[in-house]
Amino acid sequence: MDDIKKLGIKGEKFTAKYLKKNKYKILLRNMSCNYGEIDIIAYNKKYIVFVEVKTRSKGQMLDARLSVDYKKRKKIRNTANFFLRKYKTNLQPRFDIAEVTSDIKGKMSINYIENAFSGED
Repeated sequence: MDDIKKLGIKGEKFTAKYLKKNKYKILLRNMSCNYGEIDIIAYNKKYIVFVEVKTRSKGQMLDARLSVDYKKRKKIRNTANFFLRKYKTNLQPRFDIAEVTSDIKGKMSINYIENAFSGED
């Protein structure tokens, strides 16, 4: 496994821990279907959240959230709609982005963006 993939997995684990600390329960990680893939699906008392995790090494030029472009958002929305058709819920859906940064020593920090984009564009 290459270093970029390992960094991405660490970022997803770090985000899952962050969500648990903030009273979310993790339903699924790396849920995929024909429409696309969602890194983390979690919920709390009010929301079911579809989380896109973007992990970067400190000092990279492009903000991680900027890589979640229209095409990526559309795939996430379609995958979320597939999930919601299969698993009915009364919770409000929300699309979040977790920007995880790893410093040179491997210490991670997170910029968690709630409601980063809507269910339509």
